[in-house]
Amino acid sequence: MRVAALISTGKDSTYAMQLASEEHDVIALGAVVPRRRDSWMFHRPSRALLGLFARATDRALVVRETGAAREEELGDLRFLLERLLELGVEGVVTGAVESEYQRSRVEELCGELGLESINPLWGREGPGLLRDMVDSGMHVVVVKVAAMGLGEEWLGREIDGETIAELVELNEKYGVHVAGEGGEYETLVLESPIFDGRLHVVESRVVESGSSSELVVKEARLVTS
Repeated sequence: MRVAALISTGKDSTYAMQLASEEHDVIALGAVVPRRRDSWMFHRPSRALLGLFARATDRALVVRETGAAREEELGDLRFLLERLLELGVEGVVTGAVESEYQRSRVEELCGELGLESINPLWGREGPGLLRDMVDSGMHVVVVKVAAMGLGEEWLGREIDGETIAELVELNEKYGVHVAGEGGEYETLVLESPIFDGRLHVVESRVVESGSSSELVVKEARLVTS
């Protein structure tokens, strides 16, 4: 089946695309980019790297910006899916893990447009999901934190066995979702089996905003050798 993957440059959407590519022909990427930080559905950090991400995966990229209102986000998602449909896709891949709001809205729109909704990560348990990502060859770093126990020192940290163990401890102590499903942290994928090369961060800066800290990548490049 010819499909498009909804991507954010984060771990979940990338791993979902990686798994889907084993069974389907992923011909395009799609991204809804929120202009504000308080999006109901979409990942905002590292949005400036979407073009580089598309180059790394050698796929066409369709982007749609959106505001923060629920209705506006859903309207812009529909617009994006319609553009992807014009490319000849038959299904859409998402990285939804536990968000019923996210999964159901995408499924509803896909149903209206005659597209199949594919959710390879749905219902997966946090620690096991992260371990599978690491074991698959993905290199993922934390680029935003917004939870008790996750301070600025976590920014730029790679998701590995030690990190996962600490996240499990934070879950037990503070209720932090191990996979970040509550928005506790967000990530950037630097390397994946579906990449031709890897992303190299050249320059970045830390931005504080209320109770959250974000590693904003100012410059990055694709390294292929």
